[in-house]
Amino acid sequence: MGTEVNIEPDMLTWAVARAGFDLNEFSEKFPNLTKWINGEKNPTVKQLEAFSKKVHIPFGYLFLAEPPIENLPIPFFRTNSPESDQINLNIYDTVLLMEQRQDWLSNYLQENNYDKLDFVGKYEDVFDERTIVDDIRKTLNLSETWASNYGTWEESLNKLVEHIEDCGIIVVFNGIVENNVYRKIPVEECRGFILIDDYAPFMFINNGDSKAAQMFTIVHELAHVWVGASAGFDIGKLLPADDPIEILCDKVAAEFLVPERAFNLFWQHNPVIKSASKYFKVSEIVIARRALDTNKISKAEFFEFYNEYKNREYVKNENRKSGGNFYLTTKKRLSPTFAAHINNAVNTGQLLYRDAYKLTSLKGDTFKTFFTEHL
Repeated sequence: MGTEVNIEPDMLTWAVARAGFDLNEFSEKFPNLTKWINGEKNPTVKQLEAFSKKVHIPFGYLFLAEPPIENLPIPFFRTNSPESDQINLNIYDTVLLMEQRQDWLSNYLQENNYDKLDFVGKYEDVFDERTIVDDIRKTLNLSETWASNYGTWEESLNKLVEHIEDCGIIVVFNGIVENNVYRKIPVEECRGFILIDDYAPFMFINNGDSKAAQMFTIVHELAHVWVGASAGFDIGKLLPADDPIEILCDKVAAEFLVPERAFNLFWQHNPVIKSASKYFKVSEIVIARRALDTNKISKAEFFEFYNEYKNREYVKNENRKSGGNFYLTTKKRLSPTFAAHINNAVNTGQLLYRDAYKLTSLKGDTFKTFFTEHL
């Protein structure tokens, strides 16, 4: 018989609720849980370890006298709602992981005499979207008509991410916690978030979201870097939360992707969403949003189009579903720039392998194969 330990009942019920499980349903999978809570029986160390993994909580937390206060390091906004106090555990753990990676990278860059990124927080007190858009384009070395150089909006999206990473911003695409396919990050609660830092801004994009919506989210998050404010949001139906910074970042995203003057001229001669999408090399949903913002369609028309488009994209994505290439996916989950810095730090003796494993969520042969054959 294993060693039994005494745990506060409140810690057990808190852990279950924190993980988003219903206590009664969860107790059916862990029959002894009710006895532990009622004080009829104590768990063994082995049983408690299994419990902690199931509820995704650090083992040591369960020995506390009362639940700790856990706060996100950034505000999370909901569409038409104030900043949210409740956050999904998978989002919480992902934000903390990105913070750990950012802390390491920022320190590494400073120790290796990299300069601060002068555009971070450059327009903290400016609320003119065109001024911010002009500076973003200049920094990324993109003209107003940059997207016209590419055949499709998917191509322009990939190139945009390359330009963003080239200027020092880390862009991470993932729809799960680390590599755990059982811990999905719900799109309805988080399309993306940004962590501001003078040396290593970290942008997270929910890869479970449609590619069409990702483009708007990326530029929205990019605007946050220039404004100098970390935040996360769901941007439900691509509509802004009721917050001045969120509204500004949405305006920046719209003007960057579809300049208003050019859009007005195009719409006068061809008021068709699909045609505008092909011309501006952005998704149809971004065009619909721009048409709404410039009073070319009503809210009712926008919502009707949004729902139809979302259903169309769902069918398309279902037909495309496949296992994919693990290493190509890993490159997007880490970001090529972040991975390159990790690789350099390991090769120059500035980072131990065990720490590199923790920072990348890779280890052993998988780590070696990725960094020698796929970076």
